Amino acid sequence: MKTFDYKVVFLGDTSVGKSSIVTRFTRDEFFDFQEPTIGAAFQTQRIQLDDSIVRMEFWDTAGQERYRSLAPMYYRGAAAAFIVYDITNKESLDSAKYWLRQIKLKGEPRCVIALLGNKKDAIESRSIEREEGLDIAEQDGCIFFEVSAKNGHAIKDSIIAVATELAKNVKPQINKTDEFVIRPQQQKKLNLPKCCNS
Repeated sequence: MKTFDYKVVFLGDTSVGKSSIVTRFTRDEFFDFQEPTIGAAFQTQRIQLDDSIVRMEFWDTAGQERYRSLAPMYYRGAAAAFIVYDITNKESLDSAKYWLRQIKLKGEPRCVIALLGNKKDAIESRSIEREEGLDIAEQDGCIFFEVSAKNGHAIKDSIIAVATELAKNVKPQINKTDEFVIRPQQQKKLNLPKCCNS
């Protein structure tokens, strides 16, 4: 079975849930209070698809304004980018648009981009309609999901969708270690469109 290695970056405002998404996926845990990331945090995850194993180095970047100038150092060389916004915070979508432009301008030419609207569990506080995020994703050819790090909704689906795109289309990179194996619930090959809905 082939093994592919990729650098993956998480971008978005502070408190949108980037670290919580990574923690939910890698450890299946959620913490109501999580210290803001300083600079960037690093974890590695191994994902088994039908005919390949994808190892993803997750670079979870700080969302605070004062760290914004450091972000290019972390997304340089990234094969995939998860751009995260908070569906209860209108301003966070504006920041997501900024990061989307940055990746398009300065990221790797074939970078796989996923736009994630987090905190779907807080639907009663929604200030960004699903269609707004979906429209942006469709215009820019991104994978799109609304997710919840708190209850786990669509977290694995979104990351497996990106892993599948990477294995199909992007030249592998060399990374270091791996920790866990996540197997898709369905054993059939995932044929996901560029824009995925949940």
